[in-house]
Amino acid sequence: MKTKLLLFAILTTLVTGCSTAQDRTTIYAKNGEISDNLDLKAVASVFGESSNLQDFERRLNDPRLQLSNLDLNYDNQVDYLRVIESVENRTHVIVIQAVLGRDMFQDVATIDVEKDRYNNVSIQVVGDIFMYGPNYIYEPVYYRTPAIYASFWIGNYRPYYSRWNWNYYPTYYYTWNPFPVYRYRSNINHCINVHNSYRYVSYRSNYRASQICASTRNNAFERRYPDYSFSRRNNDVVNRYELDRRRDNREVYSDNRNVTRYQANTDRNYSASRVEPSRRYADNNNYSRENTIQRRDENTTRIATPVREEPTRNYTENAGYNRRESTTRTEVENNSNNRRSSSSREYSTQRTEQRTAAPSENRRSETNRSNTRNESQSSDGRENRGGNRRT
Repeated sequence: MKTKLLLFAILTTLVTGCSTAQDRTTIYAKNGEISDNLDLKAVASVFGESSNLQDFERRLNDPRLQLSNLDLNYDNQVDYLRVIESVENRTHVIVIQAVLGRDMFQDVATIDVEKDRYNNVSIQVVGDIFMYGPNYIYEPVYYRTPAIYASFWIGNYRPYYSRWNWNYYPTYYYTWNPFPVYRYRSNINHCINVHNSYRYVSYRSNYRASQICASTRNNAFERRYPDYSFSRRNNDVVNRYELDRRRDNREVYSDNRNVTRYQANTDRNYSASRVEPSRRYADNNNYSRENTIQRRDENTTRIATPVREEPTRNYTENAGYNRRESTTRTEVENNSNNRRSSSSREYSTQRTEQRTAAPSENRRSETNRSNTRNESQSSDGRENRGGNRRT
């Protein structure tokens, strides 16, 4: 009995695990957009930098670049992309195929290269209709002529056909796990040469190229999952280009909505924080009374607090002070000058008076001397007369 229960539990676990794995695979396939995992602009950019188709295949599968993120067989490993070429006259059709299993391939994209009678080369990168929808085409314009053009139109040219297959890969290649789409999109931007331009067109210029592709097309993934076509994955758009435009519009719309919501929240917070003074009269009266009392206290504090005089900062008082000081200095200088002039005048007057007084004094002294002499002579005459009388 215990053995039967144990076997029943093991069988139940196995069945549950298988059903869960199948559900996971189904959800991953239906919910994931397949065209998000290979950017055709990056494919066109790498094609213009390659020297030949062998180098182009190596760049497509370089683990360092990780140009592809496709996992069409859902083995949690990025599929190897091989390159197949078909040539007709001056037209070269390069087909990129994902290796899904032994002799199982799925066309991913096509590169049409054509030279006209005037030796002008035209190139178009066309996405597979099952992967990207109809007429998803880019025309790259390279800023310099790619070196790969020189290998196409030479004598005895042999079309390139990749010899790599399932579990038979070159030595430089190793598998890696697919990334989330947002991480792949951020990584693939570094692989696109910004000096080139990539123009979207909705028509194929070479009708022979479409016929060549139809004759050599492989669609293993399409036959296995017919409900995963682009038209069924996206009912409201025609191809990948319209899907990108709609996504861009949605992102812009979402950004605008976020900005609008932020502004609305800001306005609500502002309106909530506003005070309506016309309706709350009691609060306003109390608030005005408190402000009045506070202002009175502030005025009293200002009056009681001594004011520090700063003569160096009061330029008006300093100017008046300087004026008064200059006036005083001027008056002192004028007084000293007046004193000097008056003293010089008095000194000159005294010298003049002395000069005028000196001759008069000399005259007086001479007069006095003459008078003295006369008096002495008269006295001598009197004395002589008296002696004579006495005698």
